[in-house]
Amino acid sequence: MAASQQQRIIFGLKIKQFRQERGWNFEELSLRTGISISYLNEIEKGKKYPLLEYRKRLSEVLEVPYDFLISPELTKEFAPLGELLHSKFLNELPLDLFGIGMQPLVEIIASDPAKVNAFISALLEIARVYALREEHFYFAALRAYQELRNNYFEEIELAASDFVKAHQLPKNGGVSLAMLTKILEEKHGCTIVSNGLDAYEPLHWLRSVFNPHSRRLLLNGQLNEHQQTYQLAKELGFNELGLKERPWASNFLRVNSFEEVLNNYKAAYFAVAILVNRESFVQDIGQFFSNEKWDADSLLGFMTKYQASPEVLFQRFNVLTKDFGLDKVFFQRVVHDLDRDAFEMDKELHLNRRHQPHATGLGEHYCRRWLSISLLHNLKTQQVKSESPNLKVVGIQREIFVASGEEYLCIAIAKPGHPTPGRNVSVTLGVLLDDNTKQRIRFWDDPAIPKRIVNVTCQRCALEDCTERAAAPTIVIRREERKKMEEMLRELTT
Repeated sequence: MAASQQQRIIFGLKIKQFRQERGWNFEELSLRTGISISYLNEIEKGKKYPLLEYRKRLSEVLEVPYDFLISPELTKEFAPLGELLHSKFLNELPLDLFGIGMQPLVEIIASDPAKVNAFISALLEIARVYALREEHFYFAALRAYQELRNNYFEEIELAASDFVKAHQLPKNGGVSLAMLTKILEEKHGCTIVSNGLDAYEPLHWLRSVFNPHSRRLLLNGQLNEHQQTYQLAKELGFNELGLKERPWASNFLRVNSFEEVLNNYKAAYFAVAILVNRESFVQDIGQFFSNEKWDADSLLGFMTKYQASPEVLFQRFNVLTKDFGLDKVFFQRVVHDLDRDAFEMDKELHLNRRHQPHATGLGEHYCRRWLSISLLHNLKTQQVKSESPNLKVVGIQREIFVASGEEYLCIAIAKPGHPTPGRNVSVTLGVLLDDNTKQRIRFWDDPAIPKRIVNVTCQRCALEDCTERAAAPTIVIRREERKKMEEMLRELTT
């Protein structure tokens, strides 16, 4: 049986370690073992796994027990490297998506294992301290891949376009639940159960579950028609694109592989592409941007026209930014836990560059001046007066970040987090307000659009007159204290 890549890497690292410990170069080891220098070099780089005869000869010459030499164990000093090699995470890294082969990575590891080991130890320590799990790396890798491709995938666009033509779906909005139900049932043999999750109380927060054995798509009975349509469109994405490795639930309970995360994104991309036709949407948004005045009703009108949620509309915009001549864009979704009055950013995407507003996993308080946060506060206030499940709050704001001076034009929609009770969500689309944006979006300087000085989190904000502050500027205070200490230290040592 051929040796695995992991076996080759570990064996090669051991040979290199024990050769260097004895102060031998390749020529010396070649003379003692009778193995060519080029072959030894390939062994140490993890490219070759020697035959039994050569493995035994290396064991004897290096005076290393044979059982240890061929075992998956590494010496104590390289234990963290072994931990990484044994984990499935290394094999799951989507290196090919970024144009990186495993072999060059192996050669880097083999070139100076001690330094690589120290680097890996630091990564593992950071992961432990901040409770980072494999799925955090998977989702981060997915975002990086989306950003690398400008969040645009021509092959999925073509597949969606062919699907729309084949099934004569309307291109100007109005893809209905009935249309997609018929296709799933007749073409893919699926059964749609509109209230299939209602009897499973622990799963009340899921939107759908697909049973691969019975081919039944179980929907949450609390979903509105637009949400049901999206779940069916996404299921069609899995089937039409032939995505086998996939999550069976609408939300991830456990992430098993990067392939699963990537395929889930592809299915969602396909769903949005068939619900919001590219040609029609580009024309609509072009007209919207050409208005001299900000018009919230037009934005809500798009939701009605395409029978789509704010997330779907904003995702479609993110995919088609180049069609609008805009690329310095960010997208974020913020969840408001009403019981705890706490805010969490559970989705974000940055195109072209790292933008100022971003998620933090440090338990800090996001700036309450953000449009996404203020709209959620407004929504909570309005919910006291209205019990409508379709209540939505739309807003626009120019946000100027206090540290960098960068300004963003932000458009956001807040709505109840249906069907999950006790949660509201807001989705925000932000565009860096540079000269190009000002030419593309005519209403950018509408006097009706408010301006706010903002920051990322309260803990990192030095603004003294902020009435919306939710926490003390602890990071700023510590930074100032450190500066004073450094100044005193300079005085003492000058």
